[in-house]
Amino acid sequence: AWHTDEIRQRQPTPVDEAKWGFATVEATLWEALPNFLRELDQQMQTHLGTRLPLTAKPIGFASWMGGDRDGNPNVTAKVTQEVLLLSRWQAADLLLKNVHELRDDLSMQAASSDLLAVTGEQHEPYRVLLKTVRQRLENTKRWAEAALVGTVLDVPIYQQDEELLAPLLLIYDSLVQSGMRAIAEGGLTNLIRRVVCFGLTLLPLDIRQSAQLHAQAMQEITDYLGLFSVPGGYLALSETDKQQFLISELNNKRPLIADDFVGTPMTQEVLATFRLLAKQPASALGAYIISMATQASDVLVVRLLQKVCGGALSSTASQPQRIVPLFETLDDLQGAAATLTQLLSIDSYRHHINHQQEVMIGYSDSTKDAGFMAAAWAQYQAQESLAQVCDRFGVHLTLFHGRGGSVSRGGGPLHAAILSQPRGSIRGSMRITEQGEMIQFKFGLQGLALRNLSLYTSAVLQASLQPAPAPLPIWRDMLQQLADVSVAEYRRIVHQHADFVNYFHAVTPAEELNRLAIGSRPAKRRAQGGIESLRAIPWVFAWTQMRLMLPAWLGTGHALAQAIEQQQLPILQDMVKRWPFFAMLMDMQEMVLAKAQARVAAYYESRLTHDAALQALGAYFQHGLQQARVCLPPIIGHELLQHNPVLQRSIQVRNPYLDPLHILQVELMRRLRALTPGQAPVLEKALMVSITGIAAGMRNTG
Repeated sequence: AWHTDEIRQRQPTPVDEAKWGFATVEATLWEALPNFLRELDQQMQTHLGTRLPLTAKPIGFASWMGGDRDGNPNVTAKVTQEVLLLSRWQAADLLLKNVHELRDDLSMQAASSDLLAVTGEQHEPYRVLLKTVRQRLENTKRWAEAALVGTVLDVPIYQQDEELLAPLLLIYDSLVQSGMRAIAEGGLTNLIRRVVCFGLTLLPLDIRQSAQLHAQAMQEITDYLGLFSVPGGYLALSETDKQQFLISELNNKRPLIADDFVGTPMTQEVLATFRLLAKQPASALGAYIISMATQASDVLVVRLLQKVCGGALSSTASQPQRIVPLFETLDDLQGAAATLTQLLSIDSYRHHINHQQEVMIGYSDSTKDAGFMAAAWAQYQAQESLAQVCDRFGVHLTLFHGRGGSVSRGGGPLHAAILSQPRGSIRGSMRITEQGEMIQFKFGLQGLALRNLSLYTSAVLQASLQPAPAPLPIWRDMLQQLADVSVAEYRRIVHQHADFVNYFHAVTPAEELNRLAIGSRPAKRRAQGGIESLRAIPWVFAWTQMRLMLPAWLGTGHALAQAIEQQQLPILQDMVKRWPFFAMLMDMQEMVLAKAQARVAAYYESRLTHDAALQALGAYFQHGLQQARVCLPPIIGHELLQHNPVLQRSIQVRNPYLDPLHILQVELMRRLRALTPGQAPVLEKALMVSITGIAAGMRNTG
């Protein structure tokens, strides 16, 4: 380890990131998931007197590494195709190893008549059948290898998970009927459950793209056909007119895209992606996520693009890849229920989704837009209203929580976070993202993986069967007051203060983060633009590096302090004791305030800027951080981390190692900013090492 390079020298590609995801499955989850399901089966037998069905899938994994093209020009249709093929190859490789082991084990002769009808009266019939399975898996692996280099291999392969499951289930039933249940419950059961959970594609791929690009593609297509005479074309239509047009086209049998249509490069890329997805087996695809969704037409236009690009002719026939709107900003969250109401009011849409709707809730961008407290309350209210809308239309709702690792991106203790969700928002199903360093923290070791799988399942069960109590009206009023005060303060500083952007770039390593090879996505969605165009990850990462942790408390501390000044402390204390959601918010504030270090932030300011206006703003932040620290203990009833000695000790142990790294980082930033890029490569590498070291010490960096 001492002689290993501390940092990655090359920017990873989306394919590299996908391979890291596959490696996590191979290293831990391939074993951990069937082991967890075996434990769950035993618990069900003990406490419920029933068994977990062999083909049940209570928990599963998907990925958007190689599919998330939201503002990432590096993710193209070609890249997505490569990732899908690599996923097929990796799944076939892992399954082959299991089939080899199983074939070695199943040497017995006794078999059911159903199995013998397939194999014939041959010696060692299980091995005979598994030889066929093995050959077809080998073909599938060779087929994927050939496809990756652009050649076609015409051999019988496994296309659908059911094709592989059928012979395995036949073997299982035969062993049980022949008095060998104990053998059937061993490696064969593990293999069946792997096929059910991971399938032939290992990780179903989620696709994410911006609503604006879908609308632009429709604008170009309709302009080419001359469908609208109004100035501005499709984009200028009212929302009602857009919906009417899209519904009409969904029911129209003629092709919408002319054979000679050639759009802009971006539109061509959008269409190429839809055409690629239409050719994939159902099990290969997760959700199609629409970022920055605001209207029902944002969903309908994706459905229309699926149709015109062949989606209705895919392996799922009338059920192409499911479409998931992502509501991210404060305004989008507040309008989410109205948007979903418009969608579900369309009879053909409800029929299309089979009364199953998934909606993604954005944490990162909403917090960057409105601050921690206002965003959290908007997310809570959006979930409540979305659940009510789905109830009204008889639709099952699955909420997809786009959480990150840091507090200002929705991070925090998972079990408590799930149990604090609004009453009725979790009804047996939910999705959660695990991103960045949290993947290794939660699934890097077998024991950790098993523990976290248990936490996911138990929390969803408890939240479904024993949902959190509904908040009292006085609590809701109090939290609305806190949200209003906090968002006003947050936006006054972040979006309106004349010196804020300069302060951010002067005292944080925001610009230097662009040099760090930590991911395939650019730091900004657009090359131009200020804070609003910056991605949530570098936004949080930069503040964490200099220990101000500003996105997590700015506005929130001010609102809590004002409430205390107005003699509302008893209400806040009651909310902490009896409202799990508010208690979780305060727990997250406690953790981030314990990690923040005012003296470290002040050191960055003193060495990196001599601008009096920026230093004055820094002094205001120091006061705000202290204000947040002072007002929190009376609300939660104890000093920071007094009831969490493990985290307290962890921070105490790490700080002595972090302090010199901060000093080194400031000096390196100061020196490098006086030079042109590339003039001092040794100093640049040292700066990257300091960023990596501080990130490791802070753990939930963003």
